[in-house]
Amino acid sequence: MLMLCFLRMSACVQGRLFNLKCAPLQIDFYHVKQDMLIEILKDGAGRLLFDSASEGLLVANRSGQILVANRRLEEMFGYESDELIGQAVEVLIPMNLRHKHVGERNDYNKAPRKRSMGQDMDLCAIRKDASEFPVEISLNHLKQDDETLVVALVTDITERKEAKEKLGKLNQSLESMVEERTEKLKESQLLYRTISRNFPNGTINVFDRDLNYVFAEGQELFRYKLSSEALVGTSYLNRLPEDVRDEIGGRLKKVFEGHDSSFEIETRGLTYKLNAVGLLDSNDVISQILLVEQNITDQKIAQRNMQLALEKERDLNELKSRFVSMASHEFRTPLSTILSSVNLLKKAQVIEEEQRREKHLNRIRASVQNLTAILNDFLSLDKLEEGLVHLNVKSFDIRVLIIDLIEEIEGLKKPGQNILFNVHENCIIHADEQMVRNVMINLISNALKYSPENSEVVIGCNDAKEFVEISVSDSGIGIPQKEQEHLFGRFFRATNAFNIQGTGLGLHIVKRYVDLLKGEIRFVSSPETGTTFTVSLPKTIEHEEDIVD
Repeated sequence: MLMLCFLRMSACVQGRLFNLKCAPLQIDFYHVKQDMLIEILKDGAGRLLFDSASEGLLVANRSGQILVANRRLEEMFGYESDELIGQAVEVLIPMNLRHKHVGERNDYNKAPRKRSMGQDMDLCAIRKDASEFPVEISLNHLKQDDETLVVALVTDITERKEAKEKLGKLNQSLESMVEERTEKLKESQLLYRTISRNFPNGTINVFDRDLNYVFAEGQELFRYKLSSEALVGTSYLNRLPEDVRDEIGGRLKKVFEGHDSSFEIETRGLTYKLNAVGLLDSNDVISQILLVEQNITDQKIAQRNMQLALEKERDLNELKSRFVSMASHEFRTPLSTILSSVNLLKKAQVIEEEQRREKHLNRIRASVQNLTAILNDFLSLDKLEEGLVHLNVKSFDIRVLIIDLIEEIEGLKKPGQNILFNVHENCIIHADEQMVRNVMINLISNALKYSPENSEVVIGCNDAKEFVEISVSDSGIGIPQKEQEHLFGRFFRATNAFNIQGTGLGLHIVKRYVDLLKGEIRFVSSPETGTTFTVSLPKTIEHEEDIVD
């Protein structure tokens, strides 16, 4: 009997209208009228039913020529659609059995009848690729125009046979085990208790219906200095922390209803995996449950560490990808400027064009400085991400450092821009001078870059008792309020700064450096008004020998 389910369709067979809805439809190809079966196979809807059968079906004539084969049979034997039509059925039979099958087929045609083959027999078929597999075959016949046709239903029993063989082996194994355990029952009981007692990072427990201990062993008992004898007869739930008691109790009680349970619980900084199954008594009633409780805290920590490592690797790959994209964009403009300025310099030969030459030289110098800044950003970030930055702590004067920086970045100033720094007292700290230098040059160059011509950048330095505060104020474009929370993120560029060259890495690197220096950075900004960054650094870093990672 074939069970088929289709969407709504209609098929007219021998004047009968079948209204097929989305519901199980039973077609018995061995009891349907002979002429009706042929019509069904000719009709579109009938053919759809035939091809949708879950078992292989074919119709052959007395000569063994295949007239019809459904899609399941073709798939089973590895043939394309309609490739079997016209071939002899022996093509589906192993070579060494084909001659014998011709005689058996002739005998069947002399006295056709309903017949099953393969049950309790080793009956094999052969696929197109010459591989053999076990089958069961059911035969029936019908007549059309005085010709006897044979209908065969073919079932692939590979999985059934493998399961049967495995079951046989398993039965043999179980019988051997029963015999061995019968002979050495006391020894096995001792071995079981020894194994349970040494169950790693957990316990093996048996509870009655009140969730009282019947049995308990495992290394986890040693963690809490408990013994199996002390637990038997006591309540399991009373041992549990209150934050997980109700949840575990509810899950275990459902096991007595026949629902095995497997779940994880976190409590007191530890993670446990619990697997509970019901134990049947002689009346097939679950009167006890087996609970395997395992401490998987270390595995969870390792899993989280691996996840963090994968995320870090993903971030590094993203950084490399964005570097290629950023470099191709940011390098193009200064390189084009350099190239065009060099070509124009070649044409400016006379003294009268000296001013124009100076202008082009300044453009080249600014472009090279821009390229250098971009490369420095990426190199600094790469070292930070790889954990290659070391603290090199020594004493130095921040005031002197800032004065040197102001002279160094003179060429970055726009026309009319001015840098004000009116601190006259020394400001000595014990920190990494190069890191502080990188922080300050980034903040000052940003202030110049995002400020208009004829503006001022003001640098302040306040020497407190334990900290030094350095501020950089500008009157530039400012940072939109809704974007300020992302300011120190990698590759972040404010929406009002996209027409200004930059990598979006500078402030991210500044924040990383300030963190390494055990300091803090904060800012106040308003669009079209300006921004003030304030960096607070401790005068002395305690663990100067640490490697930064």
